[in-house]
Amino acid sequence: MIDNKFNLGFFPTPLHKLRKLSKIYPDYTIFIKRDDQTGLASGGNKTRKLEYLIKQALDEGCDTIITAGAQQSNHCRQTAAACALAGLKCHLLLGGIKPEVYDGNLLLSSILGAAIHFTGENRKGEDVEILKKKLENKGRKCFVIPYGGSNFTGAMGFVNAVKEVKEQLIEQKLKIDYIFFASSSGGTQAGLILGKEIYQLQSEFIAINIDKDETKGVSLEEVVENIVQEGLQKLNIDKKIQLSDIYLNRDYDKEGYGIVTNNEINVIKELAKNEGILLDPVYTGRAFYGMLDFLKRKRIPTNTNVLFWHTGGLPALFKYANELK
Repeated sequence: MIDNKFNLGFFPTPLHKLRKLSKIYPDYTIFIKRDDQTGLASGGNKTRKLEYLIKQALDEGCDTIITAGAQQSNHCRQTAAACALAGLKCHLLLGGIKPEVYDGNLLLSSILGAAIHFTGENRKGEDVEILKKKLENKGRKCFVIPYGGSNFTGAMGFVNAVKEVKEQLIEQKLKIDYIFFASSSGGTQAGLILGKEIYQLQSEFIAINIDKDETKGVSLEEVVENIVQEGLQKLNIDKKIQLSDIYLNRDYDKEGYGIVTNNEINVIKELAKNEGILLDPVYTGRAFYGMLDFLKRKRIPTNTNVLFWHTGGLPALFKYANELK
């Protein structure tokens, strides 16, 4: 099952030490996993999910992909690129109204050939079935990828990612105590939890919540738990995991989704100026700030190795150019 995918990215992505930041925060040694370097239309973690989702669509004989997100959705941009490679038509349902000028991820999604539909307040796929019916009436065979690519099929990308990182840690003779990452639609977190059980990764996950809005009245913890339960069954994992086992840190999401504060701006500049690495304003900027706040306040034990899983998102920087001046 883990090899049943359509290759889209360049793996393994780099894992290396942040040397200057480790000196700035000397109580910890900080590493980074570079999923911003997956290679698909400027990279990002969704490439891992899409390798499995696109394979399923092709196996089912579909010719059209439908998915949804915000206008600066990294998932939608990478889905458009994946469809271009796989020879599939891509339809994106994006929240908000059509802007006069396309920029950031929206511009790239358009260049990559996606048909874009603007859906007002609905940015999480609420209008998918309406579009699907219209396209099917025109003879298209549609495959719907959920918001963020987050279902069991998409989560398999991060089950495989745990195998990858475990091999890198063995090769580098390195032990990572804590792994920080952004969690928004749930698939990345669910895949990591499942992969940890399969590959016996000895690291504690700290998921930083990005979007405080629930999806169809279901909390993100519930979304992650539902995917994990399906995975435990389908992957024959002998482990009991319940909702109370799903850890999600909600200390940094007060401003809401896509609202950039001085916290994100400052850490984007700090990492860029010290390590030459670019975060994005929505996901990795917020999660990286959360990680550094943990370190500054010593919320995890000192003298430990910490890894930040960089999930990408570079194009959104250009959308937020005025805030980042």
